[in-house]
Amino acid sequence: MTTITSRQNPLVAKFRAIAAGEAPDSLLLDGIHLVSEALDATVQIQQAAIVADAAERPELAHLADRLRRGGVDAVIVSASVMGALSPVRSPSPIVAIAARPAEGQVYSLTSPSLVVIAVDVQDPGNVGAIVRVAEAAGASGFVAAGACADPYTWKALRGSMGSALRLPIAIRRDSAAAVDEARRHGCRVVATAPRDGTSLFRVNLKGPVAILIGGEGPGLAAVNLERADERVTIPMQSPVESLNTAVTAALVAYEARRQRDANEVSSLKSQV
Repeated sequence: MTTITSRQNPLVAKFRAIAAGEAPDSLLLDGIHLVSEALDATVQIQQAAIVADAAERPELAHLADRLRRGGVDAVIVSASVMGALSPVRSPSPIVAIAARPAEGQVYSLTSPSLVVIAVDVQDPGNVGAIVRVAEAAGASGFVAAGACADPYTWKALRGSMGSALRLPIAIRRDSAAAVDEARRHGCRVVATAPRDGTSLFRVNLKGPVAILIGGEGPGLAAVNLERADERVTIPMQSPVESLNTAVTAALVAYEARRQRDANEVSSLKSQV
């Protein structure tokens, strides 16, 4: 493999531009885990850089072999160059450039949809965490709506731990259009609200549902709460008034999964 030791190499500018969001068709995958997840998800990796000091480590050597067998252009770089390529504070031993996945089929065609719609969630780490809990809870897809951070930025990708490379994702800059789309696919729209909603322990999440999750601090705007078919509130012990947006998404999504799993068990028992 080619070895790069100069931070003035054009490759450095290319990686940095992608990290800064200046190449909307490309992703920056930072770290062994994300690059491995991308290969497993058959994401098209275009180029990779491996730091020289770690190139012989078994896990990196194995990963480099997988990249080579996949026809990926991989280079060896000095620690100084990797410090420029990797956007994290402690540079990773490998970074890669990949093609941005095409928009997935967010709404299920075979079973009741469970879609998480994040509205105006501006922290990429929170967006990534919501994508991860959505996949873990068995959601059919995720929608980044309104002023929501891009789920494919390097920070969001790290937060999702690879889930964004597998879970169908759509981006809708108009939150009203995102709600209308959910309804066209037969979903009941349930909005999370800090108070005055149906208790999470009593709301029905068994059928096709789109869950609206609001941004940090103010949560969902009044106009988005009004668009919903129902509001759901997570019971909280005083004096706690709110939860992190990713925690809220996890609680509601897993309650939906619990109800659906219980419903499936009931259906199986009735057939016996």
